[in-house]
Amino acid sequence: MVIKMSRPLHRGVPAIRVTSSSNGLLDSQVKEQIEKEELDRNQSSHRSRHRLTILLLKSSLVVIVILALTGSFWWTLSISTSSRGHIFHSSRRLQEQLVSDLWDIGELSFGTSRMKEIEFCPGELENYIPCFNVSENLDSGFSDGNEYDRVCRQGSRQNCLVLPPMNYKIPLRWPTGRDIIWVANVKITGQEVFTSGSLTKRMMMLEEQQISFRSASLMFDGVEDYSHQIAEMIGLRNESNFIQAGIRTILDIGCGYGSFGAHLFSEQILTICIANYESSGSQVQLTLERGLPAMIGSFSSKQLPYPSLSFDLLHCARCGIDWDKNDGSFLIEVDRVLRPGGYFVWTSPLINVQSSLRNKEKQKRWNFVRDFAENLCWELMSQQDETVVWKKTSKKTCYNSRISGSGPSICSKVQDVEFPYYRPLQNCIGGMHSRRWVPIEERATWPSRSNLNPSELALYGLHLDELNEDTANYRIIVRNYWSLLSPLIFSDHPKRPGDEDPSPPYNMLRNVLDMNARYGGLNAALLEARKSVWVMNVVPTTGPKYLPLILDRGYFGVLHDWCEAFPTYPRTYDMVHAEGLLSLESSQHWRCTMLDIFTEIDRMLRPEGWIIIRDAALLIDSARVLTRRLKWEARVIEIESNNDERLLFCQKPFFKRQPS
Repeated sequence: MVIKMSRPLHRGVPAIRVTSSSNGLLDSQVKEQIEKEELDRNQSSHRSRHRLTILLLKSSLVVIVILALTGSFWWTLSISTSSRGHIFHSSRRLQEQLVSDLWDIGELSFGTSRMKEIEFCPGELENYIPCFNVSENLDSGFSDGNEYDRVCRQGSRQNCLVLPPMNYKIPLRWPTGRDIIWVANVKITGQEVFTSGSLTKRMMMLEEQQISFRSASLMFDGVEDYSHQIAEMIGLRNESNFIQAGIRTILDIGCGYGSFGAHLFSEQILTICIANYESSGSQVQLTLERGLPAMIGSFSSKQLPYPSLSFDLLHCARCGIDWDKNDGSFLIEVDRVLRPGGYFVWTSPLINVQSSLRNKEKQKRWNFVRDFAENLCWELMSQQDETVVWKKTSKKTCYNSRISGSGPSICSKVQDVEFPYYRPLQNCIGGMHSRRWVPIEERATWPSRSNLNPSELALYGLHLDELNEDTANYRIIVRNYWSLLSPLIFSDHPKRPGDEDPSPPYNMLRNVLDMNARYGGLNAALLEARKSVWVMNVVPTTGPKYLPLILDRGYFGVLHDWCEAFPTYPRTYDMVHAEGLLSLESSQHWRCTMLDIFTEIDRMLRPEGWIIIRDAALLIDSARVLTRRLKWEARVIEIESNNDERLLFCQKPFFKRQPS
């Protein structure tokens, strides 16, 4: 389109001609002429400045008109729940291509340096995780397990895009992918597969391309019987009664390959796995590849990035942690994150009575843990074979009734930080000053727990109508997201003969990351819509501290600084969502660049995964330019109900590594 604009003409002032006459008249005329010329020069200077001002204004007007025209095209892509179904597929593709072309033209103005695509990382970095460098930690003097600590050094990020392994394949659909994964998708040796066989680490190879976590034997993998045993030790009929006992969220320490949590998923129990960083045969990587919640975390020298009183049950089955070491500080950390009335389940050969009697060193270690647990006001409920179950006290008065000097002291208010972020381990009992000290048996059971009552919301300065409004908004948001995702997912992955075809697209999305979760509204809306997903709710360290609220609702979440790498392996998530995150970082004067955040998203996202970013229009415009450098397929979509915000909808392509 050609835009024509009329402009006024500015003509020059004609010269003054001087004629012959008498001297007196001439003197008078010369004097008048000089005064007139002086006046004309002043007027000419004024007109020149005026012309320059008009020119600048007109140039600005041209730019505004062009931006307005571009915005009109964006508007044609607006989200509308009432009209989405009436948009023709071919027309939409033409509109999207037109917007893409306009952005291509706009990007030319930034020069070649801004348009240069980011290069791919070398092949040896296919499982690269910033902040976890064991060899560098050892060189720095770390030892006694501390070499596995998370240390985010200056310049630890690699400014490159992590490629998948050579024979990487898109994970199998859920729930098939829970039990069978592609062996090329994870870093594991044949020896690690063949030597696996413990309760939580049982697997078998299928045709050298897949790993199965189902047992071919009649005994199955023992997890069902083990879960049933734990339920009986707690005093329940079976594991299906966990919910009625107030158990919804479980922290599984050193989880093996997630089989305990996989079994309990059908009982609506949310189990999150944490384990040390491992360069091969990683418990966390294999658990995530199965579509189960997991993240890297360790009991070594720092507190976990969870608030006090976060979980209903902590589980450790041969998890490799020496609970008797470090003066009991590991047990104190368990107590900190465990809710009042919650349970600690520990399975270890150390607990076997007959074995301990024959080994004095084992007996000494077991006695230390048993006595220390008692001084933490834990009740030993049951002990069978190699498994023991403790219950944390529900009454604060228990701590005052202990014999003086018999156990760790109560943390002061200064020490008792409710939102620790990788702080050093404490030697005092935390959580005692929290207003969230509520026994699990007094909390609403799941799923009623997700709807907090007014008194619970008041702890966070919120009213019930605020939470209800957030929930209602996310119902609409999720419906709109799915109207975009469904046709695209099934165009890329058509139904195969014989495949069951559940409602799209939940069978193609399983692991979801919400980078700025606020109240957990996205999580709530996805579950309400019966999407078979789990959500890693992340609360940024720079934002409002609503993580305890998310955990109290029965969801999982973690505190994190997005200027640092997230503690997970590459290709972890199927979808990454960020609402308001760019505005939050912008308000902090960009402690790191937008490109730093986006390259981390790319590292965490699996090939063909989705990115949905909702934020202020100007920030989305800037983000759209960066997607070209990251090689993402992207489109900008207007939000009909809010003209100040836009949606950036992206997909990460599947780049296959070429043989060297």
